[in-house]
Amino acid sequence: MSSPILILASASPARRQLLRSAGIDPIVCPSDLDESQVQLSNPVALVQTLAQLKGERIAAGIRCRDIAPHAPNPQEPESVLVLACDSVLVLDDQVYGKPANPDEAIARWQLMRGQVGELYTGHAIVDVSQNITLVNCEVTKVHFAKVSDSEIKAYVATGEPLNCAGCFAIDGRGSLFVEKIEGCHSNVIGLSLPLFRRMLLELGYNLETLW
Repeated sequence: MSSPILILASASPARRQLLRSAGIDPIVCPSDLDESQVQLSNPVALVQTLAQLKGERIAAGIRCRDIAPHAPNPQEPESVLVLACDSVLVLDDQVYGKPANPDEAIARWQLMRGQVGELYTGHAIVDVSQNITLVNCEVTKVHFAKVSDSEIKAYVATGEPLNCAGCFAIDGRGSLFVEKIEGCHSNVIGLSLPLFRRMLLELGYNLETLW
């Protein structure tokens, strides 16, 4: 199978950096999906549905030529893969996305400290040529430290947790407040690289075709 072009349907710098650290430089094309239209209480169904909708939205733009991949011959979309992801944190059976404001982030951390949460990330890969969409989910347990109110307020003041579904960035200052994780580390950042590889293989692509 020919070498595919990978489009990352996400504006997340962390997801792009994860791929680049693995030797893959995707084309970034964020989806403008209104996530509020999806209301599901099951975290697996929620993240998988959102990831699939984001990926298929970008793939539809490629098929109708609204989006042209930066390739030598953009008229041949058969070698284009669209990767989309979505993450949420589950704590005490409650599903949390990005905090709406600093006050919500502070309140969230006051619930999270000393607890164990589960970070769910939905992954969708749309193979434009084969007209196939693969959807999967990875879950990682996160053990949070017993941080003080002053530490929480200082962390929220940096602005970092406001841009993260789990209200923390394990690849940033938030790593200071995570005691340990159980499962895939990159999944907590927003993209499970091992799962991505397995999904590529299922579609018939070898990882090295993206290097």
